[in-house]
Amino acid sequence: MELSRRNLGKLTVATGAAAGIGVAVGVAADAATWKVTGTAVPALAGFDNQMKTFMQARGVTAGQLAVTYKGRLVLARGYSANATVVQPTSLFRIASLSKSLTAAAILRLEQDGKLKLASKVVDILGITAPVDPRWSNITLWRLLQHLGGWDRAVSGDPNFKDAAIAQALGVPMELKHADVIKYMKSQKLDVAPGTKYSYSNFGYLLAGRVIEKVSGLSYEAYVKQKLLAPLKIKRMALGWSIAKHTGEMSYESQYTGKTVLNNTGSTVAAPYGTFSMRTQDANGGWIASAPDLVRWAKMFDAPSAVLNSTSLGRVWSKPETGMDPGGWYYGLGWHVRPVTTGGTGRNTWHTGSMPGTSTLLVRTYNGMSWAVLFNRRDDASGKSYGDIDAAMWKAANGVRTWPTNDLFPQYFS
Repeated sequence: MELSRRNLGKLTVATGAAAGIGVAVGVAADAATWKVTGTAVPALAGFDNQMKTFMQARGVTAGQLAVTYKGRLVLARGYSANATVVQPTSLFRIASLSKSLTAAAILRLEQDGKLKLASKVVDILGITAPVDPRWSNITLWRLLQHLGGWDRAVSGDPNFKDAAIAQALGVPMELKHADVIKYMKSQKLDVAPGTKYSYSNFGYLLAGRVIEKVSGLSYEAYVKQKLLAPLKIKRMALGWSIAKHTGEMSYESQYTGKTVLNNTGSTVAAPYGTFSMRTQDANGGWIASAPDLVRWAKMFDAPSAVLNSTSLGRVWSKPETGMDPGGWYYGLGWHVRPVTTGGTGRNTWHTGSMPGTSTLLVRTYNGMSWAVLFNRRDDASGKSYGDIDAAMWKAANGVRTWPTNDLFPQYFS
């Protein structure tokens, strides 16, 4: 998810016992407790330095980084500033980086002749009598490129309106996917499908249900079997709202809010119940390590057993509308910026953000990629987490000679 600061502001600052599990209020990344794991690579020390500077300035206690060059994993590091030790294989919620998995799963189903991107969502899912007849114009293409007709700036993000949806439908929380869909089909679209780019978590929630309906498998099972297993990625899984998987980090925030996991109205730590990981699955529910993510990103470099050349070409297709004046557009699960000066090709990336999580995955036109994961996204001083992008580019541009090592065999066998 790419949850806006507008939504963050609806939460309250955690104090005392209300902070709950995984919360740290005003925690400083103390140099005395600073720990780094993974193989040190002197030529890439600039990345370590940037991570330390970034985390200490924001009080982030757990971070992770993986870097590839020309298809080789050259750096895999865990960074921690408290008693917890972050390994290169530790797991973090990755939020909206999940969208590239969902889009690739739809492409794989098309590749296998199970559906077409031009198919209408209402036909596949059997959605009948939506209040807005324009639902019939929502194709999978439009769904995956955020052209479905929902504008969260106008009507809010339904993936974070659990209490309102529960009240409207007269159902208890925790919501199910079917509840969100039932509510949304009773609402008017904000714009005509295909006419405006507007980032939509709900669109990817629907895409997840398409995967389940067409494949006959759960969303998680299909992604693991068809996309991750061929790449020997075994650690990735859907995360849970409260419990943690083995090796998963704790999440921190200065904020609290009301739980959406039941109807008690209890105040909880923002990362643990102010949103439901169950309904976030296809738009932001995965957990992964940074090496897992750059391994996944490498899949998009060339045709493979996962996606063929036709499918890969579709990933980078320009949308029918909604080109940003800044020169980027949204392909299928990735932001895309064609390189027009100093080279050819494209830079592609995605960010992820939810309470307790801030993530970035980048693929560059000149053969570099990196994944950066943190266990919080807020800071009492208001420093931007978006600054990590420039920090990683600065580190990459400062490398004089790229090492020839490859750590992929160490982490994937």
